[in-house]
Amino acid sequence: MYKNNLLGPGLVLAALLAGCAEPPPPTERPPFRAVATVKQTMTWILDPAADVIWDSAGTIITAEGSEELAPTTDEGWDAVLHAAAIVTEGGNLLMMPGRSAGDDWLEYSAGLVAAGRLAIDAAEARDPDALFEAGGRIYQVCRACHNQYWVVDETPE
Repeated sequence: MYKNNLLGPGLVLAALLAGCAEPPPPTERPPFRAVATVKQTMTWILDPAADVIWDSAGTIITAEGSEELAPTTDEGWDAVLHAAAIVTEGGNLLMMPGRSAGDDWLEYSAGLVAAGRLAIDAAEARDPDALFEAGGRIYQVCRACHNQYWVVDETPE
């Protein structure tokens, strides 16, 4: 019956038993060391990248007319794409041990990752409307987090 079949009963049994083997031992997490403080992460990494997105979405209407902010070149869209990737990965940076301020913090950070992903998708699609929506979501996540966690630094710079 299995003469012409390459998967004879012995081979099938061996494959099934191999699936029951012990899983490999867990690998150690790679070492990492946060270099920037949370404030520096916001100021040096997230704020400039978010500004690129916000400055590239929507329309400015004045008495003289209107100006579309969406990029008009591949280079402009690439700049938005890169900024969106930075915002998205910035959300991951905020979830690193030592930076998290609790469950709400982690939820806001995950929301930033999701909103940043929307901006990546919008930039890849060269979709100004989707970029505007993604920028709004990024703003909402940032505002919600800042409303809960913003600490006013009263020390002079």
